[in-house]
Amino acid sequence: MRTYAGHSSAAASNALYRTNLAKGQTGLSVAFDLPTQTGYDPDHVLARGEVGKVGVPISHVGDMRALFDGIPLAEMNTSMTINATAMWLLALYEAVAEEQAQEQGLDAAEVRRRLAGTTQNDIIKEYLSRGTHVFGPAPSLRLITDMIAYTVTEMPRWNPINICSYHLQEAGATPVQELAYSLATAIAVLDAVVEAGQVPRERLGEVVGRISFFVNAGVRFVEEMCKMRAFVQLWDQLTQERYGVQDPRQRRFRYGVQVNSLGLTEAQPENNVQRIVLEMLAVTLSKDARARAVQLPAWNEALGLPRPWDQQWSLRIQQVLAYESDLLEHEDLFAGSHVVEATVAELVAGATAELERIQEMGGVVEAVESGYLKSALVASHAARRRRIEAGVDKVVGVNCFETTEPSPLTADLDTAIHVADPDVEDRAVAAVRRWREERDADPQRREAAEAALQRLRADAATETNLMAASIACARAGITTGEWTDALRDVFGEYRAATGVGAAAAAGPEAGPRSGRETGQGARPGNGDGDEAWHEGLADVREAVRRTGEELGTHLRFLVGKPGLDGHSNGAEQVAVRARDAGFEVVYQGIRLTPEQIVAAAVAEDVHVVGLSILSGSHMALVPAVLTGLRDAGAEDVPVVVGGIIPDADARRLRELGVAAVFTPKDFGLNDIMGQVVDVVRAARGLAPSGGTVRD
Repeated sequence: MRTYAGHSSAAASNALYRTNLAKGQTGLSVAFDLPTQTGYDPDHVLARGEVGKVGVPISHVGDMRALFDGIPLAEMNTSMTINATAMWLLALYEAVAEEQAQEQGLDAAEVRRRLAGTTQNDIIKEYLSRGTHVFGPAPSLRLITDMIAYTVTEMPRWNPINICSYHLQEAGATPVQELAYSLATAIAVLDAVVEAGQVPRERLGEVVGRISFFVNAGVRFVEEMCKMRAFVQLWDQLTQERYGVQDPRQRRFRYGVQVNSLGLTEAQPENNVQRIVLEMLAVTLSKDARARAVQLPAWNEALGLPRPWDQQWSLRIQQVLAYESDLLEHEDLFAGSHVVEATVAELVAGATAELERIQEMGGVVEAVESGYLKSALVASHAARRRRIEAGVDKVVGVNCFETTEPSPLTADLDTAIHVADPDVEDRAVAAVRRWREERDADPQRREAAEAALQRLRADAATETNLMAASIACARAGITTGEWTDALRDVFGEYRAATGVGAAAAAGPEAGPRSGRETGQGARPGNGDGDEAWHEGLADVREAVRRTGEELGTHLRFLVGKPGLDGHSNGAEQVAVRARDAGFEVVYQGIRLTPEQIVAAAVAEDVHVVGLSILSGSHMALVPAVLTGLRDAGAEDVPVVVGGIIPDADARRLRELGVAAVFTPKDFGLNDIMGQVVDVVRAARGLAPSGGTVRD
């Protein structure tokens, strides 16, 4: 039982972990901030506004030491949600475990063998959904295989990779896509391990036995439960037939789960509690496909960062199920069900066909590099959005049953969410600079650091396993940014496909598809909502066309992702709908500085800039874009902002000059496009076209 936690600083997160463990949490699930995930120190320009926001900043072994102060790592099970820099964080973790062993007079090698936990380390889904990749597919697979080889030998209780379909569903994946893309990733990793030759073929079963999965469970209970049974069946078949693993214990499908965050609503957020419970039941009721670990989001995540009390509520939901109910005391409740068997068979058949399609392309890496997987996810997500907007998919409190009594839970929104300490970033910047200065002021420590980085670069240029060099860097006091920069020098940096250009346009045929086509199951509803949806899009297209004629040009819309927030699903959907509405769309993907966005807006002579930020860094990055546009003489270009933005922040952004702020409650993209047209018209002195700009 876990909650996904980490924020502000190593010391603050350590206090939170101790509190959660005292409340009955049985493992740690560490959230790292975006600079740590993408390999930057807090004082890097791209880290601006992002330090300590979505997780804890870890810049060097001193931070890792503080994070686990008083927590014996040899007795803990620690999950680390880390991917591109997973090798580095594992090296820091091992270095701290060694220090604890020395303090207690224990053998360091024995403590290392007792370390239990997981590094997520699934880079494929980073290219598709989360966006925290650094290196290209080939060097990233190299880092993963090196970690697998090292842990099988040196850390036999550690799960070196946690293949993660969770974020695929958040990016719009259907159950069929979630199954197929995850298993295609597993094939790529296992094939790379075999090809690398660092693990003898007879020990491949040990590798398979240490691979775990991290999945998503949505609110469609039967479908999600059947998806997990399909996962169990397909994994057992794949590992036995393709890799010859004979031990059924090594073929066991071991997975943890966080239930769906995509479906959490800002409107009537109290409804999220029952959604979370239903989603948890989907991965616990079926004993033959039960999760090994569960972590639940908080009811108010669509509003902002949860408070400790909100996380406690999620933990208590699990504890009530485990200790008060009898749901875990029986054999599988669904064995022999004709409905379940038929649904599982349909999912297995669909996933097998999609997996074969990917393998025919050359495997999951080739499918990523070609843009096929990203485009498929963008299209699936767009179809889901259209079904919700058309009212075919019912979301209680959002597109149906919208009337509500005032909620005491959100009576004071400014205190209903956690607000990060605004001084966190300044303190982290000062601390990392002080760490480097003190290290380099000592000639012996400076020489050790330089030698460690030189060894890392040299080993990266060969086929040498990089774990040893990384651990040496950790011991020498190298920082996260220095470790990553050394590998950037050798491997280069990678920008993944956006999937926007290849996503199908929304024409008359773009309404809801059948469950068999989408892998989502049949949807209740009728064609009336779909017809109204297309009429709404046609109205916006006409407004865009008419406004362009009045201005003597085509309307150009720049969609920007400033900072390190790689959750680009919303930005991609806005870009696709803006294109379908007739805008010329400029979208360059993730991880841009405010200065780069301003430069693109000026160079492309755009009529509006839309910024998408979900990491909580909007109050640092949006003003920087506004200032940049003014300094560039483009103050007449309006800026609109979308993301998880508390009301108080939205008010402040509008005071600063933002023309409109959109949050998860603004689910109708056609309506948003209409409002954007009116923002452009207002900025150019034209009368409104019929959209409504929010105060």
